[in-house]
Amino acid sequence: MYVADSRANADPSAGSTTGMARSTARVSAVVAPTVFALGAVSLITDVSSEMVTAVLPLYLVTGLGLSPLGFGLLDGIYNGFSALVRLAGGHLADRGGGRHKWVAGIGYGVSAACKPLLLLAHTLTPIGLVLAADRTGKGLRTAPRDALISLSSTPQNRGRAFGVHRAMDTAGALLGPLVAFLILRATVDGYDAVFTVSFCVAVVGVLVLVLFVPGSSPTAAPRTEIAARKRGVGERVVGEKAVGETAVGEIAVGETAVGEKAVRPTLRAAFALLAGRDLRRITVCALLLGLATVSDSFVYLLLQRRLGVPDRWFALLPLGTAAAFLLLAVPLGRLADRVGRWRVFLGGHGALLTAYAILLTSWHGTALPYAVLLLHGAFYAATDGVLMAAASDSVPEELRSSGLALVQTGQAAARFVCSLGFGAAWTLWGDRTALMASAVALAVCAAFASILRPGRSVLEPAP
Repeated sequence: MYVADSRANADPSAGSTTGMARSTARVSAVVAPTVFALGAVSLITDVSSEMVTAVLPLYLVTGLGLSPLGFGLLDGIYNGFSALVRLAGGHLADRGGGRHKWVAGIGYGVSAACKPLLLLAHTLTPIGLVLAADRTGKGLRTAPRDALISLSSTPQNRGRAFGVHRAMDTAGALLGPLVAFLILRATVDGYDAVFTVSFCVAVVGVLVLVLFVPGSSPTAAPRTEIAARKRGVGERVVGEKAVGETAVGEIAVGETAVGEKAVRPTLRAAFALLAGRDLRRITVCALLLGLATVSDSFVYLLLQRRLGVPDRWFALLPLGTAAAFLLLAVPLGRLADRVGRWRVFLGGHGALLTAYAILLTSWHGTALPYAVLLLHGAFYAATDGVLMAAASDSVPEELRSSGLALVQTGQAAARFVCSLGFGAAWTLWGDRTALMASAVALAVCAAFASILRPGRSVLEPAP
């Protein structure tokens, strides 16, 4: 089921193959089939979710007349409520010993079931409850899904694997707003039609997960590679220890050593992971930077007000972010593997800070939306999957879901607070002052994260 390491291509019989065949083999060797299967699930699911996300800000602010503060509350629920259940989802997946797929499947199913409920909700409270349930599903599925990607990859290619998955995921994010835009133009009750089609697409995503994603945790490939390295295969052994590895019988960083008793997946063991310097610093930095990350919906509303974008074109704004994310996810994932994941992660926040600065200028040129959306997409391409790849290096495979959930929980909770704060600041002082405060906060948090950086395992490229 899982593709062998690229060293397998050293078979002498491969010399007769064509250059194209060798290139295809190399690509397959570094990205496991599980990653492509999960990428397909995410692509389909994102078509569904981004159809809703693309129209939701306009639907709530223009259609239902919510204030920026009210929208900030709902947007905070939509983007941050999953923080309450991510750790639970990660723990359930780890404790089940191979239930990553099924916990993720429950999460996808819950989110799908919430889509038609938006047809019945027309006031703040019921909409908030529906969005909270939808984000509960997202919280359940995210850590087990990312754990499956991490466990089916090796430390040397995790950045690329997450980049491939995020690129496929973003292809769905690119298609979702386009489908919503076409539905709004073709129907009378446009919002109701968007929510109905979104539900149907989400059901297809759940079926693809059930039929095509392996049901067990793909730990065989990483374990085999660890064992081989500990026997000295492909490593230069000095005395008892291999270069870059711990001695046989010790616990390697982020993995369980051969012959050692596996770590029991309990909540106590999950929180104990924060005792490790690298994971603790990654979590703290993700939380701080999340506090200054303005949500996508507010960025699009700022662009609409700045440029006077008609309501019917609003759903197309996320396409710019998604297109940049799609084009840059794999290249930046590969770059993170080569030059170090933390450098790329901080560079992504630099791109976001530049986008804020452009929105704060008096520039009104036709290139303004393209520049902002390009930088916005580059931010996600350099941070989303790269952060999970960096965290995976510091988490043992028995607690991979729980460890990644710790990082995701801190980040999601921080973005929830940011949405509430930004909505309140917009209501009280206006959009420009709110964005200025966020830009200053982001610059300060990024400077702090560059000082409070993880250890060499994250700063340097994978061996």
